[in-house]
Amino acid sequence: MVGALLRAATRFLSSSVYTHGAAAALAVIGSALPSTVLHAQTADPVPTELPPVNVIAPTPLAGTRSARPAARPVVRTTRTARTRTGPAAPAAGPDVGTAAPGPSDRDSTLIDRDKVPSNTAVMTTQDFSHNYSTNFLDAVNRKLPGVTLTDQTGNPFQRNLDYRGFTASPVQGTPQGIAVYQNGVRINESWGDVVNWDFIPEKAIDSVALFPNNPVFGLNAIGGALSIQMKNGFTYQGSEAELFGGSYGRVQGSVQAGGQRDNISAYAAFESAYDRGWRDYANSSHINRMYIDVGARNDQTEFHINFTGASNLLGNVAATPVQMLNQRWSSVYTWPQTTLLQLAFVNATLNHNFSDTWSFQGNAYFRGFRQTHVDGNGTDVHACDGGDSLCIGDDLPIFGPAGGPSVPNTLGNAFLGEVDRNRAATNSFGGTAQLTNSDKLFGHDNHVVMGVSVDHGNTKFTATSELGTIDPNNLFVTGTGIFIDQPDAGLAPVDLRATNTYTGVYLTDTFDVTNRFSVTGGGRFNYAEIDLQDQTGTNPQLNSNNRFQRFNPVIGGTYKITPNLTFYAGYSEANRAPTPLELGCSDPARPCVIDSFLVSDPPLKQVVSHTVEAGFRGSWGRDARTGMLSWGIDAFHTLSDDDIIRVQSPIGTGNFGYFQNAGQTLRQGIEAKLDYRVDRWNAYANYTFIDATYRSANTLPAPDNPNALTDPNNDDVRFINVKPGDHIPGIPAHRFKAGVEYLATDAWKIGADVNVVGSQWLVGDDTNQSQKVPAYAVVNLHTSYKITPNIEVFGLINNVFNQHYYLGGAFYETGGFASAGAAPNLMAQLTDPRTFVPGMPLAAYAGIRAKF
Repeated sequence: MVGALLRAATRFLSSSVYTHGAAAALAVIGSALPSTVLHAQTADPVPTELPPVNVIAPTPLAGTRSARPAARPVVRTTRTARTRTGPAAPAAGPDVGTAAPGPSDRDSTLIDRDKVPSNTAVMTTQDFSHNYSTNFLDAVNRKLPGVTLTDQTGNPFQRNLDYRGFTASPVQGTPQGIAVYQNGVRINESWGDVVNWDFIPEKAIDSVALFPNNPVFGLNAIGGALSIQMKNGFTYQGSEAELFGGSYGRVQGSVQAGGQRDNISAYAAFESAYDRGWRDYANSSHINRMYIDVGARNDQTEFHINFTGASNLLGNVAATPVQMLNQRWSSVYTWPQTTLLQLAFVNATLNHNFSDTWSFQGNAYFRGFRQTHVDGNGTDVHACDGGDSLCIGDDLPIFGPAGGPSVPNTLGNAFLGEVDRNRAATNSFGGTAQLTNSDKLFGHDNHVVMGVSVDHGNTKFTATSELGTIDPNNLFVTGTGIFIDQPDAGLAPVDLRATNTYTGVYLTDTFDVTNRFSVTGGGRFNYAEIDLQDQTGTNPQLNSNNRFQRFNPVIGGTYKITPNLTFYAGYSEANRAPTPLELGCSDPARPCVIDSFLVSDPPLKQVVSHTVEAGFRGSWGRDARTGMLSWGIDAFHTLSDDDIIRVQSPIGTGNFGYFQNAGQTLRQGIEAKLDYRVDRWNAYANYTFIDATYRSANTLPAPDNPNALTDPNNDDVRFINVKPGDHIPGIPAHRFKAGVEYLATDAWKIGADVNVVGSQWLVGDDTNQSQKVPAYAVVNLHTSYKITPNIEVFGLINNVFNQHYYLGGAFYETGGFASAGAAPNLMAQLTDPRTFVPGMPLAAYAGIRAKF
């Protein structure tokens, strides 16, 4: 049944009837809308000031209490949980068709953000409008301080989100440090803890909250947590269609509709996109995704069941040698690299109020995830001595046990590569049960939340490597039908079963000592079980049973110095268990092609972070007509024990590596932010400084680092000695963002944003001896015009000055690709060991949006 659900969703999302299905669903939901709601969409668009978001859910599972149904259309000018924040629109149109929440509808799971002892941030649905950015990640990068985007795939839908030096990435094998939730479900996939941003329907997002310092969010929250809440028919009423497109073949369309009839609600969103990509040959994207929610409520209870489905084909481009980029900015280094991602995700949520102060929140979910990855690479295969057969490594024969007959060399002078393929099929399920109480304690306001969660995943992972030949004209790798099977060289077919069960028990309490001073305390106990079982019968080193457990406390306080000035400070701990992928590739003697081949399973320790944070925040002004200013400054210090890093292996090509604990690492710095609104103007600015360093000495293999030392006992082994104080590569120290928007007329807005990212060390340069990846600054422009209250056109220009910049860099193995015969080495003229991911050149987009 589970497989049938995933296959049915995939067929629907991939079929030619997708667009017709979306239109049909809109028609069904539209028919359920009360006529008063539909009429409300044409209300007079008088600019309405929306207050900043001043409440937040301090746990993964927020309540779903929504505004009570209205007997007539109501223009909402205040919101309890979902309001406009930040500088996106100084005079946005009214939030129509949704009733203002009354006192009995206040979500008891929420607390005042000013009582949270950390630098939280909230984005609302309007922040994800394509008026300002073309996708989810760009919107998050634009609005959230401390966030930058890095890139390992060359695909705009599959980038890394970096926050305070920790990462949430869709790339298998990237050490993860941020927990991500959708409607209370942790969506870090069971296999590798990756986050597939392309699965998230942007139109269906209601709000996103960022928590930098809260262990209640469970595993992976060592650097923070991102909580995404989706829309439903109680929170969104009406219908909308949007179409936009532009540079590099981008065409994207979406429809959404929501409504309620009495105590029943329905909402649906469908999105489809195609992007050819700007890199040569290889980074096109085909996106199809959907979100549906059906809800019911009465005076005490609200229940929702929702479904997220996706079927996405993404082209990837690895980093390219700098000498090739100097000749052609869009060049690529070996391809194809494609990833097929499919999702069927069902989640049911329940919120019940036992009384005015006691409530229950719960959810139960199933998540079916499929990933198929094809990657054309260089290879270690070469002609054996004599040239009559093919070998790998130190003349180990392929396609047979060591010492056995090897594959005859019939490839002539072809240049050799390989096509690595892997497939992960994961079924995960679980749920959370939570109680919330807001009874006074000793006559003082008090807010306590306690809960328990269980998440179980079952993954089947398979991988093969096919010998290929490389086209000398475009570096395309074509398979030969010869599959490499040589375990001693780290390349052999893999068939692995991985099961993981994560159990958490948490409690957090916020107590008002006085009307100015609030204290928050609590913690979470995490227990992780991860079992690996080799299915081939030939690789018993992979079999293992791993157990990790830890209690993580949190304590902090806020003091309101004046009504508009608050000081806060807090301390917390968090942990993450090694992923099944990391555990299966942690033996230096048996390195892996990361994310493709797992060979053995020495133990890894769990990572534990200790965070201290303190800061001030404040505001000035009462409304935008006379000027409203909000600001904050924050200092943070996160010390991580037994941090897990990826290490390049001295054995094999640059594709090989393994994971190891690296002792202590430190990420510390400051964040400052400023938002100002006055009359028709809206401006923001924020700055983050991050000092990310190793605090323990490490000796790491570095076969491609030009500054590496050579082992005196083995000329083939090169290494570096990392000292305490050396900076962690790939983390820019400085990040600055600013923007301004002007409402030229009641219908026309125009604005600009600048994003400045400081220099960073190349990945692999852990001793900080080579030249840094240069800093860069990108300026983007946006504008929109309301033709009528319900029809709007918009346009964006990204990288308006067409700057050439690098998103990140690393070292690679120079020397080109060997021939099966006597042909000269292909690409041997590339001698600079630096490789970079280039940033996108100037791109322009335009679109139209209609509301009904």
